[in-house]
Amino acid sequence: MVSTLPVSLEDIRVAARRIAGRIVETPMVQSAALGDIAGVPVWLKLEHQQTTGSFKLRGATNAVLALSPAERARGVVAASTGNHGRALAHAAKVEGSVATICMSRLVPGNKVAEIRLLGADIRIVGRSQDEAQQEVDRLVREDGLVMVPPFDHPAVVSGQGTLGLEIIDALPEASTVLVPLSGGGLAAGVAAAIKGINPKVKVIGLTMERGASMKASLDAGRPVQVEELPSLADSLGGGIGLDNCVTFAMCRALLDDVILLAEAEIAAGMRHAYTAEREILEGAGAVGVAALLAGKIASSGPVVAILSGRNVDMEQHRRVINGETAMLGEGGR
Repeated sequence: MVSTLPVSLEDIRVAARRIAGRIVETPMVQSAALGDIAGVPVWLKLEHQQTTGSFKLRGATNAVLALSPAERARGVVAASTGNHGRALAHAAKVEGSVATICMSRLVPGNKVAEIRLLGADIRIVGRSQDEAQQEVDRLVREDGLVMVPPFDHPAVVSGQGTLGLEIIDALPEASTVLVPLSGGGLAAGVAAAIKGINPKVKVIGLTMERGASMKASLDAGRPVQVEELPSLADSLGGGIGLDNCVTFAMCRALLDDVILLAEAEIAAGMRHAYTAEREILEGAGAVGVAALLAGKIASSGPVVAILSGRNVDMEQHRRVINGETAMLGEGGR
């Protein structure tokens, strides 16, 4: 089954060789506290410790390196909720290219500022990923920039899949892997890597209740649009694209389940990560912890939760840690 999909295990292994030395092979640590709650060993993949603060650097770096020198010279462009933009700006700068990042007004100001510091050209357009993508399409059409999308691209998915290789290499006995789910680049890549090696491992996508586009699309059997709403897990916002050609098919074929989390549950995950694990996470990075705390994960063996990002507005993080739940979902994007 895996071999017929847009990205194969071999594609991911090629990506791992290509990006070696340009990304951090992030650690995995065991969580005694979460293991007590889950009743099985729980391991945390600390991908929030990646160079740009999220897993996105893997896919962006692989995609930029896969371009020809002439394509890199034209400049790259993408729509982003923040983390992909930061990763692409970093990867482009390292390889001597220039990135243009298009974002909606819902993207948190701290993420916009961090991308600007990397020398990217910033375009703020509309109030949704779809509107930001329209500006990307215009720049590709009129200015000749090369699009490196945040998820629906084989090279991006292959790069994200390298995280799955690291997980299965570090813990071959893993039974369940918990993956944050948005447009599906991370989930598709990780699932292709892990199931390509051991099809018995369950891969579960985790997302927020507010505007979960991939979940709605999987339920409908086709890509659909959903209203984007503010969420603590702002990195999981945005549509999957009505013309999605990579991640929808892969998520449909490879994910064993998709679980939705309420804003209060995501906040609890962030608080636990900080107080018990000593880790600062953005909402999207805490969904694995949140699902375990909420009792939504049943596994007969070791669980791995991917902590996917740390690029949170620290004032928002302070409010969450202090339990100011009235602010949940407000200003999260």
